[in-house]
Amino acid sequence: METQGYLSILLHGHLPFVRHPEHEEFFEEDWLFEAITECYLPLLAVLEGLLRDGIDFRLTLSLSPTLCAMLGDPLLQRRYRLHLERLLELACRESDRTIFSPPFPELARFYRTRLEEAHAAYVDRYRADLPGAFRRISDTGKLELISCGATHGYLPLLAETPEAVRAQILIARDSHRALFGEGPRGFWLPECAYDPGIEAYLREAEIRWFVVDTHGLLFADPRPRMGFYAPVYTPHGPAAFARDVDSSREVWSASEGYPGDFDYREFYRDIGFELDYDYLRPYLLPTGERKFLGIKYYRITGATQDKEPYSPEAARAKAALHAEDFLAKRRRQVASLREEGLPLPPIILAPYDAELFGHWWYEGPQFLDFLFREIASDPGSLSPITPSEYLERHPTQQLAQPASSSWGWRGHSEVWLDGVNDWIYPHLHEGARRLVVQARRHNSHRKPPERLLRQAARELLLAQASDWAFLLKTGTASSYAKRRTETHLYRLDRLCGQLENGSRDLDFLRECERRDNLFPDLDWRYFA
Repeated sequence: METQGYLSILLHGHLPFVRHPEHEEFFEEDWLFEAITECYLPLLAVLEGLLRDGIDFRLTLSLSPTLCAMLGDPLLQRRYRLHLERLLELACRESDRTIFSPPFPELARFYRTRLEEAHAAYVDRYRADLPGAFRRISDTGKLELISCGATHGYLPLLAETPEAVRAQILIARDSHRALFGEGPRGFWLPECAYDPGIEAYLREAEIRWFVVDTHGLLFADPRPRMGFYAPVYTPHGPAAFARDVDSSREVWSASEGYPGDFDYREFYRDIGFELDYDYLRPYLLPTGERKFLGIKYYRITGATQDKEPYSPEAARAKAALHAEDFLAKRRRQVASLREEGLPLPPIILAPYDAELFGHWWYEGPQFLDFLFREIASDPGSLSPITPSEYLERHPTQQLAQPASSSWGWRGHSEVWLDGVNDWIYPHLHEGARRLVVQARRHNSHRKPPERLLRQAARELLLAQASDWAFLLKTGTASSYAKRRTETHLYRLDRLCGQLENGSRDLDFLRECERRDNLFPDLDWRYFA
C-alpha cells in the first residue's frame, strides 16, 4: 500500500565554539561535555541499536561546524575524558553515601552504570571520534548528515555585507566535506532565520534544500497549494521545507509538551547544588563555585518544590507511551490532510534542537528509540523519510518565494536584535567591511599574508555567532557572551590593522591561532 504521508525528524546539533587552552579548566567547556554525555552518546547508542535490530528508520542530523570542531579537538577530547573520570569517581562515592537511604542507592548505581557505559563508548568504541561514528551510521543511508552556518551566524542580520553571508555558508560546506567526505545536501539556517536571497548562496554551495519556520511558507508568494506540508522550490533553486506546528508544540511546549510529564527527570534538582560543599569540592569549579554535575535524583513531580524520587523504569515506560501518542497523532494528521485532497503525500517535518533529547529531556533518546521501533513494527499510513529522499520521490514541486522568518520569539529577529544586544551589529558590519577590503586587495597578490587573512576571518566568524546575542538577550552567561564578542572584535581589529598598514605581530598572531584553531583550511577568498 502506498504511504499516505511522511514523517521527517530533524535534530539540530550545535554549540558555540568554546575552547580555552589558556586555562586548566573552564566552566563553559562543560556545555560540550554535558552534551556529549547526555545527548550525543545516547543518540549514537539508540541509532546503533536500531541498526543492530534491523529497524528501518530515518533521521536527519545537523552537526554545526563549531560543534564538529570541538568534538574533534584533542585538547577538548582529553578534558572530556578527565571530566568523565571525575564524575565516575563521584558516582562511586554516591553509591557509598546513599547506601542506607533507599531508593537512592539504586539511583546512584543507575548513574554509575550510565557513566561507565559513556566512558567505554567514548574511549574504547569510538576512540573519541564522534563525528566518525555518525559518519559510519550515515553510510547506511538511514541517517542524513547536514550542515549549518560556519559559526551559526544569524544570516539576515549579517546581510549588510553579502560576503559575510556567503562565507558563513561556503566555509560550512567546506568543513562538512572535509569531515564527512562529501558536501551536505541539506542546510539548517541558523535559528531557522531566512530572508529572500539567502538561497542564492546555498545554490552556490550545491545545497539542495533548507528549512524555514512555518510562516515562511504560509506567507510565501504565491501561497503554496499544500501549505507547509510540502516543500517549495525557491527562485534560485534550493527547496524550502517548513516546520510542522503540531509536532513541534507536542515536544517543545513547556505546558503541553511531553518533557514536562511528572514522571520525567527534574533537570534543576542536581546534587551539585544540594549536597555538602566540602564533599563536592573536588568536583566543582576551580573558583569553588557550584555547578550542575548531572546526577539528579528527583522527578518533575509537579508544580511543587517537594519532589519525589526519580524512577528510571517509570520514566522509560512513559517515554514509550508518549512515542505511541506522538505517532498516533501524526497518523491522524496525515489522514486528515489526505481527506482534504492534497495532490501529494504530505511531509510532516519535525525539527528540534538535538540537546533537547537527553540533556533537557533526559528520556528524549528513549522516546526516539520507541518512536522508530513503533513505526517499523506497524508502518501503516506513515513512513519515515529524510528531506533529500522526499525530493527524490517527489521532484516536482511548486515554485514560490518564502517569506522572511525565523523560529525565534514572534517569528522574526526580535531575540537577536534587541536593546541589550543591538550594539553588536555595527561592529560586525564594520569588521566585515574591513576584511572584505583586505581580501579583495590581497586576492591577486602572488604571496598574500595567508595566516593573517585566515585568522582575521576566523575572528570575524566567531564574533558573528548568534549564540552571543541570544545569551545577552536571555541573561544566561551574558557576561561571557559579551566578553567573547568583544574579544573577537578586538582581535579582528588588530589583525585588520596589520593587514592595512603592512605590519606583522607574529606573537599576537600565534596566540590567536592557539586559542581559536578551528577551520584549519579556511578559504579567506570567500570574503573577496
